[in-house]
Amino acid sequence: MVQVDSCVNPPPIMWAQRHGIIFLTVCLEDCKSPEIRIEPNQVYFKGTGGTDKKEHEVTIELYKEVDPEKSIKSVRDRIIEIVLKKKEDTSGYWPQLTKEKKKFHWLKVDFNRWQDEEDSDDEVGGGGDLEEMMRSMGGLGCGDSKHSFDDLDPLGDSDDEDIPELE
Repeated sequence: MVQVDSCVNPPPIMWAQRHGIIFLTVCLEDCKSPEIRIEPNQVYFKGTGGTDKKEHEVTIELYKEVDPEKSIKSVRDRIIEIVLKKKEDTSGYWPQLTKEKKKFHWLKVDFNRWQDEEDSDDEVGGGGDLEEMMRSMGGLGCGDSKHSFDDLDPLGDSDDEDIPELE
C-alpha cells in the first residue's frame, strides 16, 4: 500500500528497471535535505522543494524486497536519484513497482532508462558497479533533454519552399 498524508503531496517520481536493479527518480527541484529511507519492502521520501517550495512525502510499498545496504541515492539540484538493488532471490523483472497493482498519478515509467528483460545486460549486469553507473548518469530524467539540435539543417526544411501558383 502506498501511504500519502492527505495534507502533503507526493513528489513526481519516475521508475525503470534493469536486471537486478530499480531506478527511482524523484523530480523535485531545489530539495536540499530530503529524508530518504530505504527498507527491504518500502522506500520513504520526504522533502521540501519545487518552484512553490511545498512539502512532499510518500511511502512506496515495493513489489518485492530490495537490499538497503547495496542501494544508493544521490541528491542533485533538479532531481533525487535512487538505485535499489533487488534481493538476490528476487532479481527477476517485476511487473510493477508497487505491491498494489494500481496506477498513481505521481508515478510514471522512465522509458529512457528502461531495459527489457531480454535486452543486453552490458551496461549494468547483475553485478555491475552501481557507484560508477550513478556517476555516469548525472542529470538524466524528469524532462532533461539529451537531444542536440546542432545537426539540423535550417535550409533543408520542406515547409520553407515556395507554394506553387494556382492554375
